[in-house]
Amino acid sequence: MDRLKNSGFYKLKFLITPEEFQSVLKLLEPAAAQFYQTNFSRTEDTSDQVAEAYRSYYEYFMTAEKREGHRPLFVYAVTVQPGDEQSGYHIRPEEIFFPRYGQWAEDILPCVMISYPKGFQIDLEDERGKYYIYGDIREHKPITYALFEEFTGAIRKITKPLRFSAQDAEAMKEQKPSVRISPGAAQDLSQSWMFSKYGLKLKGK
Repeated sequence: MDRLKNSGFYKLKFLITPEEFQSVLKLLEPAAAQFYQTNFSRTEDTSDQVAEAYRSYYEYFMTAEKREGHRPLFVYAVTVQPGDEQSGYHIRPEEIFFPRYGQWAEDILPCVMISYPKGFQIDLEDERGKYYIYGDIREHKPITYALFEEFTGAIRKITKPLRFSAQDAEAMKEQKPSVRISPGAAQDLSQSWMFSKYGLKLKGK
């Protein structure tokens, strides 16, 4: 039995403004979304608190001068209950590495990833004992999957692929991370301390 079938995640990496994030977050409200920090006590936050946590994470990177202290945390397990289904997504920061004169820069560019497992665990048993397989989540949780598609689709509509040039051994080499960025976030990023420090340039600006 191929247990790797339907393994992995549907995911989208993105960077949008705090206002845009708060707007798309409202798409999860009809599904009675609950947001839990990934700490030991699984602290539950409201959607407004999640939006504020995103703002803190976002603004840490977008200021003209780098802030002192640790960068804010932004990691959530999201439980949704659309219709008679119950499932969940995961939202967390991702790191965008980029080169500088032949080696990796000491800082990383920000983005956030939302993910949803492709598989749904199905427990089975036969004459050899108990085992499990992963069924297609689109068949077992169709409403939840449709909500994920609606959420990520709304982000795709207001974003485009992030493309920027970094200084390395081949001069200004174009970087093509699998990240989407909105025009507003691109404007903020182009004026950030990170772009100033490393001489990065957005493509299309």
